[in-house]
Amino acid sequence: MTVSAYPVTDPVAEHGEGPVWSGRWGGLRWVDMLAGDVLALDAGGGVRRRHVGAVAAVVRPRTSGGYLVAAERELLLADSDDLDAPLRSLGEAWSDPGIRMNEGGCDPDGRFYIGSMAYDASPGGGTFYVAGPGGELRAVLPGVTISNGFGFSPDGRLAYYADTPTGRVDVFDYAEGGLSGRRPFAVVDPGLGAPDGLTVDAEGGVWVALWEGGAVHRYDAGGRLDAVIELPVRKVTAVTFGGENLDRLFITTSALGVEREREPLAGAVFGAEPGVRGLPVLPTTL
Repeated sequence: MTVSAYPVTDPVAEHGEGPVWSGRWGGLRWVDMLAGDVLALDAGGGVRRRHVGAVAAVVRPRTSGGYLVAAERELLLADSDDLDAPLRSLGEAWSDPGIRMNEGGCDPDGRFYIGSMAYDASPGGGTFYVAGPGGELRAVLPGVTISNGFGFSPDGRLAYYADTPTGRVDVFDYAEGGLSGRRPFAVVDPGLGAPDGLTVDAEGGVWVALWEGGAVHRYDAGGRLDAVIELPVRKVTAVTFGGENLDRLFITTSALGVEREREPLAGAVFGAEPGVRGLPVLPTTL
């Protein structure tokens, strides 16, 4: 099945990433990662922007209200859902200036996970962490390169994860607050791009953004490719379901190293109507 996509915004981001829909926020937020900005789509289709530091890697709602931002080397918390709410730091997670936060998400019990990566993307230069109750980070997967796409099955028993240069989406068992049994779920042909951000729908299908692939792929619960969304830009970064009924797919894209004449919409957010609903965002208890 092929699904068509359409632009929702102008090309507003240099490196759009991490879209998240929360009804509590009133809609969609995402990041312009290397500009250090959190972006919000308002009801009229306009885009608001809030600068948080050198990097804005992830934004997630908090169960207590407010939201979390993963910045360059620290986690930031806001106590209000207002985009411009004051942020407080949980402290620097590491001191190496060559390592930054990249992508992450929450498990069904509210724990927040975050992946690090080297600015030069050196192989094995990153770690996938889980945050403790005070924000302290514990390594879950050492020696990863570019952590991306962390999402859970509808029953919360499976977790999906991509270390982009491997060309795979892997799946873990999730039980008693831990990840185990890592194994390949889907392998992407290198000629079709590399797996970046992902989201899971209510039927257990996994939608994967393809970096350098100009597309989003859906894999059914058995790992079989069964739907494709083609986009007019190559660097597709992440996906999420949104809208009042969670039946609209939002897709972020990047303009890094792109020739604007060839890809004028690089950096825009796109939308699609995939014919299936998504799952509500998992918030963090931090």
